[in-house]
Amino acid sequence: MHPTVVRKLLAINHQFYQTFAQEFAATRRRLQPGVLRLLERLPREARILDLGCGNGELARELARRGFRGRYLGLDFSEELLRVASNIQHPVPHIEYRTADLSAPDWDAGLGPGSFDVALAFAVLHHLPPPLYPQILRKTRALLTACSRPSAPYSLLLSNWQFLNSPRWRARLQPWEKVGLTANDVGPDDYLLDWRRGGTGYRYVHHFNEKELNKLAADTGFEVVETFYSDGKEGNLACYQVWRLA
Repeated sequence: MHPTVVRKLLAINHQFYQTFAQEFAATRRRLQPGVLRLLERLPREARILDLGCGNGELARELARRGFRGRYLGLDFSEELLRVASNIQHPVPHIEYRTADLSAPDWDAGLGPGSFDVALAFAVLHHLPPPLYPQILRKTRALLTACSRPSAPYSLLLSNWQFLNSPRWRARLQPWEKVGLTANDVGPDDYLLDWRRGGTGYRYVHHFNEKELNKLAADTGFEVVETFYSDGKEGNLACYQVWRLA
């Protein structure tokens, strides 16, 4: 994928979350079943890095569960972080920070081994594939000093399986609407429209298990579990549990 196309795709999603942050946050007032299933595994004293934390609903759920560790949520959308920051938590160690995962310095100020576990729920699929190695290798470095290969998990992630839904397949749009063509992007890259509070567009990459497994291996992780959850048919997201290889 050409660097100019990568920048274009990033700009599409930046514009979307700038324009529709409030409308998007309103649709994310409860966590998906798959996320809740994985939260059961997190120790209450864990040091958690949440990549793409959005409107803070996950941190709010952790607080409900008696979380006593450290939580740092990163997101590039200042509007979504504003929504998150307005939530009053009874836990003193919940923090949010503006950080763009597409930037080479998104991990600035975070030392190696700062976290026990990283979360990446519904975030990687909004980033172009050429960025994945940088993001995941940096994430691994933040976990290295405190995680062992024998640990049950280091990274919990989910990726949207929108092609499993006729409703979402009907929302696919031609790339020409944003000044691109199908030849500019990969075969698993899609453009979806948004209709709440106005019309917008989001770039989404559609992962399959083979791609995710290879990505894990290439960036120093191994996949220890895969399952599907969410949506009417229970297959609207692919969840994986990774640990350090």
